[in-house]
Parts: sequence; structure tokens; C-alpha cells
Amino acid sequence: MKRSAAEIVREYGPFPGADAVHGVSYDGRRVWFASGDRLSALDPESGESLRSIDVAAHAGTAFDGRHLFQIAEDRIQKIDPESGRVLSTIPSPGGGDSGLAWAEGTLWVGQYRDRKIHQVDPGTGAILRTIVASRFVTGVTWVDGELWHGTWEGDESDLRRVDPETGEVLEQLDMPAGAGISGLESDGGDRFFCGGGKSGTVRTVRRPKQSPI
Repeated sequence: MKRSAAEIVREYGPFPGADAVHGVSYDGRRVWFASGDRLSALDPESGESLRSIDVAAHAGTAFDGRHLFQIAEDRIQKIDPESGRVLSTIPSPGGGDSGLAWAEGTLWVGQYRDRKIHQVDPGTGAILRTIVASRFVTGVTWVDGELWHGTWEGDESDLRRVDPETGEVLEQLDMPAGAGISGLESDGGDRFFCGGGKSGTVRTVRRPKQSPI
């Protein structure tokens, strides 16, 4: 397993009225972050806050190319980002769900204390596959066929690239002490956007380049 220090390249926030940052997603232009009673969007280039949607937003956030998905307690809401309307809901796989990502036409849901990542049917909420992790799971994201998730236990937090079949940790990026990861999303390139929990911030971490096999 490769292990190194996470390289934090930028920090956004804290944001007015947002006591904590939970889930994080990216729609190709805007970073969306969940902060309890609303979803907010920021411009990752300027750092400017753009808009917000009043909707329950307690944990993970995802974007499927058209709609936002947001964990709210025991359900996952499908949201129209333009109108802010909740279009439909499905049950969340279990108590204490945290991360949320979209990949391969399905949702991937992190279960925090159960140390699991579930692949979920976005129409029904049915669990299609489960990956067992070795630490508490916070944010989840896919990029270039790689599955990454955040962990946060006590004062220690890191980013992990795991084998999507076995859950084996292939690479680990250690965050500085006190810099926890509550939500995670890739920009599809060399940036990870990481929710900072009660710090009320969003941090950008550089994604390492993979060596050719």
C-alpha cells in the first residue's frame, strides 16, 4: 500500500450560516455542499458563494449529470438543482449513512460506523453490492475507475483508494491532525473536494498521479 501526506491546495469558508459541512459534490462548474438545512453552491475558482437550496442535507451529496442526490436521515432525496424541488426519495440503506457518490448509473453510499460502502439502485434503493472497509467511512467518490473514500476516527482522518471488489486499501493520503473529512468528491481530474465537518470549510486535496502499470 502506498501511503503519503495529503496535499491540501486550497481551503474555502467558513460560510455564513453553515455551522458544519457534510456531503460534497461537483456538477462540473459548482461545488455543492450540505450544511444541515440547506445545499449551497460555490465557485471553486473564485471561492464565491453562488446560491443555496433550502432542503434537509445531513450527510452525503451526489450529482448524476442532471440531478442532485442528498442523504437526509433515513432517506435519499433526488433534487432538481434549478428549482430546488425534491422529485423523489428512496430509503437510505441503513442508520448512520454518510458518503454518497454517483457512478456507473448507480449510487454508492458510505455507512459510517458500519464501515461499509453499498452500491444502491437509484430508483428503488435496493442494495446491489456491499464493500467492507477497515475504518469508519465518510465521503465516497469514483474517478477514472478508482474508488476513494474518506475516513474519520477521533482526530485522525485520511483518504483511501480501495479495491472495489475486495475493499483492500491500495493507497492512503493522511490529513493533518484536526483536518477531518466529512464529505468527498472528485472533479474528474486532479482535485478532491473534501468537506471539513464542524470547521465549516471545504478543502481541496491534490489527487496523486497513478504510475502506469
